[in-house]
Amino acid sequence: MTTSFYPVILATVIPPMVFAIAWILSNRPIPSMNKLSPYECGFDPKNNARLPFSLRFFLLAVLFLVFDIEIVLLMPIPLSLFLNPMSTLLETTISIIILMLGLIHEWNEGSLDWSS
Repeated sequence: MTTSFYPVILATVIPPMVFAIAWILSNRPIPSMNKLSPYECGFDPKNNARLPFSLRFFLLAVLFLVFDIEIVLLMPIPLSLFLNPMSTLLETTISIIILMLGLIHEWNEGSLDWSS
């Protein structure tokens, strides 16, 4: 009984210690405005250092990553058909239905439309 209690103690003691050490070591003073401003050979900056970013592009990139990962998860299906065909077909059908519902939702929401 006591041998199974040691991992519980380690799991409750070590993470807070690591967080405390990281917090102590990463404590930095607040930088001044001069250090936060961009530097161009002593002159005032010509343009804003932060360019605007298209949120529609970001949303499309995230959607691409999500659907790409889901497609990668569907790739081993042909090999698993040999092990248990009925279970694999059911799970594959459910996965593809969820993918199609997500695609239809994004299409109806207008996230895939670049014209607006």
